[in-house]
Amino acid sequence: VVVQTGDLLDRGDDDRKILDLTERLKKEAKAAGGELVAMNGNHEIMNAQADFRYVTPGGFSAFSDIPSRSDDAVTGKPTDPTSRGRVNAFAPGGTYAKILAERPEIARVGDSIFVHGGVLPKHVRAGLDMINTQTREWLLGERRKLPKEIEAEDGPLWTRMYSAAPGKEECATLNETLTLLNAKRMVMGHTPQKPGIAPACDGKAWRID
Repeated sequence: VVVQTGDLLDRGDDDRKILDLTERLKKEAKAAGGELVAMNGNHEIMNAQADFRYVTPGGFSAFSDIPSRSDDAVTGKPTDPTSRGRVNAFAPGGTYAKILAERPEIARVGDSIFVHGGVLPKHVRAGLDMINTQTREWLLGERRKLPKEIEAEDGPLWTRMYSAAPGKEECATLNETLTLLNAKRMVMGHTPQKPGIAPACDGKAWRID
């Protein structure tokens, strides 16, 4: 089982190719008796919200063939022709939004919890399945709003509580979360680590970006 913790988008001109490759690898892994779990990060959700501040020119042109939809209803204003294809691809209900809808925000593999940013105790109490399900419904265009946890600055896709420089207090919060989930560790991306993958909190936090 291979887990990818999100943010495949907004990293250069080839993000469409990378998404397509990941979908193909998911099918190949399943056929071989394994699994590739591709997850959503904050940049996947940003693109579904038409927040394209990190998109490169090539990242726009790669989606120029996506058929036009009523994209003005998504952005609330007329869409620039250069970005229209990408808007239509990632707007809730769009071709690529439907692909993202099949990707979880929080996943469990064995004793490990995987998430792009981090899971806090309040997220567990709100319901991790609820967060995944409601985000999926929003991406499919079946729900008007994202769950508030996904948009929050300390939400599962945005918090850096464990991935930046966790101290005693942050590690105690992580321990509480893992106890609630009966898990041994949390694995997250979001915050680049130098020079490489870095554990924290006595090996209970793994920062893999």
